[in-house]
Amino acid sequence: MSIELIALMMFASMAMLLLSGRYIFVAIGSIGIISSITLWGKGGFDMAFFSAFCFMKWYPLLAIPPFVFMGLILARSGLADAMYEMIYRWIGRIHGGLAMGTIGVSAIIACMVGGATCGTVTAGVIAMPSMLKRKYNKVMVTGVVQAGGALGFLIPPSIIFILYGVIARVSIGHLFLAGVIPGFMLAGMYVAYIYIRCRRNPSLAPPSTERFTMGQKFASTRAGIAPVVLIFCVLGLLFMGVTTVMESAAVGAAGAMVCAAIYRKLNMQVIRDAMDEGLKISCLFLWILTAAFLFAAVYDGLGGAAVLKPLLFRFDNPWLIIAVMQLTFIGMGTFLDDTAMLLIVAPLYLPLVVALGFDKVWYGVLYVITCEMAYLTPPFGYTLFIMKGLVGMKGLKKWGITLGDIYRSIIPFVLIQAACLGLVMAFPALALWLPTTFFGGTYQPMAPHW
Repeated sequence: MSIELIALMMFASMAMLLLSGRYIFVAIGSIGIISSITLWGKGGFDMAFFSAFCFMKWYPLLAIPPFVFMGLILARSGLADAMYEMIYRWIGRIHGGLAMGTIGVSAIIACMVGGATCGTVTAGVIAMPSMLKRKYNKVMVTGVVQAGGALGFLIPPSIIFILYGVIARVSIGHLFLAGVIPGFMLAGMYVAYIYIRCRRNPSLAPPSTERFTMGQKFASTRAGIAPVVLIFCVLGLLFMGVTTVMESAAVGAAGAMVCAAIYRKLNMQVIRDAMDEGLKISCLFLWILTAAFLFAAVYDGLGGAAVLKPLLFRFDNPWLIIAVMQLTFIGMGTFLDDTAMLLIVAPLYLPLVVALGFDKVWYGVLYVITCEMAYLTPPFGYTLFIMKGLVGMKGLKKWGITLGDIYRSIIPFVLIQAACLGLVMAFPALALWLPTTFFGGTYQPMAPHW
């Protein structure tokens, strides 16, 4: 049997298991184990064991649980709610102000949690009822929450950047800084779109009729100061070289508890809930990564990378090859978790990126933006299903948001993400200027050799 056919059978079997509703790590890991035993017999039994141990030796993985815990403490203690209230009081009277504020809160939450799922759930639970009861268009509200939540991929400290840095063997600090400008640029593009569209059609997002005094506005600002200061401290210590990524994560976890204590929101129930949910999320990450690492090892041992390379190198233009890579990421992202997708495909693509003469830090930003697009893209975009679950909750069910509304809502935001991806591809300095300026060196415009 040819390598191409075996690889096709592996991916097809994995897709069928994913569509059956099984856990992601079960679908990926079981196919990896069955394939290794089928291909190499008794030797295949050891592959899962050794792959898991090789994966567990990746030291930067220690940063994941503290960052997750930091986000959960800030969310569980109600500080995320307080930040939304702060933005609502300041800009709620502008057309689309609450929607723009939701993007702003989502960007801050992204800095807290480092991922898309928590940001989407938090924004959905807090922001959606507030906007819907103020007669915001339900399709726009749904799209704003999903797009805002996905900012957690790009704005540091992003967990997916940590994983990419481990695989690509590049500085995580460089990656974090590389995501700052594109991340806030994307958030700004969302805000600009909301403002322009609501100005053209005010019925989509009527302004708030509630009035707040300056004293009430400044009072709400107090709750948003501590988390923002914490985020800048965590990232600042990392970028100044005072702490490593793991130490910054520990500082963030401890600092989150301090912030909650300052506002008298910290209690044993909050800590217990954050630890319980943080353990579940961290373990889920590790299971997915272990399974994906095994799948990638089997695929690589099979020679799948050798098959992929000549297929991509049939194109004459290196930029076209990069574009095709991103399209495959988007396609895989519709039914694969971002971490699984990264570990399956990145070991195959990164050598090609280097061979084409592109920068791996820059390509990491492209990958993360593409992950955002994949998370919002039908038919199996993860954020779509998260949103479907949210709108079925008791407080949101009465608004009658359908799956069709959810699908329609993300179209303009996916197009904005595609525009952001194109800008970063056309102007690499958007991603590379900040890390090269901060860490020293000079930015060299990329001139891929061919």
